[in-house]
Amino acid sequence: MTVNPSWSVAIALAALLATVLIVQQVTRVPLQRSAFVAAIRAIIQLLIAATIITAVIDNLWLSLLLLVFMFGMAVYTTGKRVDALHAWPWTALAIAAGIIPVLVIIIASRTMPLAGVSLIPIGGIIIGNTMTAHTLLGRRAFDALRSEHGQYEASLSLGFTPRQSVQQIVHRRVPEALLPGLDQVRTTGVVTLPGAFIGVMLGGGSPVQAATAQVLVLFGIMAAQNLTIAVAERFIDARRLLPRDLQASLQD
Repeated sequence: MTVNPSWSVAIALAALLATVLIVQQVTRVPLQRSAFVAAIRAIIQLLIAATIITAVIDNLWLSLLLLVFMFGMAVYTTGKRVDALHAWPWTALAIAAGIIPVLVIIIASRTMPLAGVSLIPIGGIIIGNTMTAHTLLGRRAFDALRSEHGQYEASLSLGFTPRQSVQQIVHRRVPEALLPGLDQVRTTGVVTLPGAFIGVMLGGGSPVQAATAQVLVLFGIMAAQNLTIAVAERFIDARRLLPRDLQASLQD
């Protein structure tokens, strides 16, 4: 399927954005400005991304540099979303712990060539989904640590270490960060037809090739998210990866 720029596309986009803004206005959801800015940014960023990818995709080193930039933006975005931007080195380590092993396995098994044409799309998908899982864990865990501060203090009074006290609160939120990814795997081909699957099919590949490519991506996402969440949880337990208010309140 090819969608060429045209007035009909512009009208469709305007109508869809207007639907979002009207619904938010009627339901009193205060996100109209954020939705409008996000829409404009998406258009600009995708145009820029398409231009950059076209320029670098045939050069391995430039493709790797683009992935590093995408990784940096993922670290910045999730850090800002969970109000822990100052702890970006720990965020970067957690996300890298998920992405790097997955890409190494895929490349070492020769299921994906070491080339920009495969690295950029697959790497981008894994980075984006890993960022989402990290954000979900941060939001759930940090909210819980604030609302259940009394439990933290009670654990300390019973002789638990600060790390153990934090872990008792945070560990219960881990499944919430992983469930969306698991649901995506469960419903693939039944509820959703993901991009990699459709892309291979439309590119002339067989159904088996399309399914193989999509399963590879889904397994990579699951592995990366689980690795990242495991490492991020350890950093949170150690009080390394926390917003500033929690760093102050979760002292020994």
